[in-house]
Amino acid sequence: MLNARESPGLSQTEGLDTKLSIRSHLQELRSRLLKCVIVLAVTTVASFFFAKYIFAALESVAGGIDLIFIEMTEMLSTYFHVSFTCGLALALPFFIYQLVMFLRPALSVTERKYLTFLLPGVVFSFAVGVAFGYFILVPPAAKFLITFGSDIATPQIRVGNYVSLMVKLLFAIGLCFETPLLIFLLSKLHIVTPEKLSKYRKFAVLGAFILAAIITPTFDPINQTIVAVPLIILYEIGILLAKLARRRESAA
Repeated sequence: MLNARESPGLSQTEGLDTKLSIRSHLQELRSRLLKCVIVLAVTTVASFFFAKYIFAALESVAGGIDLIFIEMTEMLSTYFHVSFTCGLALALPFFIYQLVMFLRPALSVTERKYLTFLLPGVVFSFAVGVAFGYFILVPPAAKFLITFGSDIATPQIRVGNYVSLMVKLLFAIGLCFETPLLIFLLSKLHIVTPEKLSKYRKFAVLGAFILAAIITPTFDPINQTIVAVPLIILYEIGILLAKLARRRESAA
């Protein structure tokens, strides 16, 4: 007669091994999350000491406007907001590395190679996206928002509102520039194919304009097009990378 606590297809030893495996995975996950929190704290504190220069860089994009604050805690909270966001951006490569190392035992040798190869590309793509936003997208968007209606009222921009908007915009653009690498990885993992990506190209174009409308702080079509066109180009680059991945697999 079977013991009520034993399943027909799983022995006590196998059940114990499963519990130990789950416990070890949870312990590893906790350890890696703790490391991520520590690194984020370090990068945030480091960014806090350079926040003044970050403020100057963001302010110069809009043509050297005079920012104001009207609440006693507004400047302090803005400092922390900028420091945390910059710290998060600096710690992003470490986060991705910890995620890859956590998933590494469940991946094949080829998949490990792909992820390791893509790590530098993730950092580079994010940096290129932030540079694109800073030099190309933000100046016309900021100018439009500040000058719109200035003949009726004098603009007095709160530092918290301005910095929060600019930081979120740059961070979002940086993430969007990860699209080609994401498509390449999904293609290598056989989740998407170049044929499907090409088939849904028109939906991707529509989605690019919708995403541009969400990201862009202005409602004019010019600034939205400035964001949408690079997103469409990134999607096309992703299709090319997916085709390249397919050709290499066929050659192998």
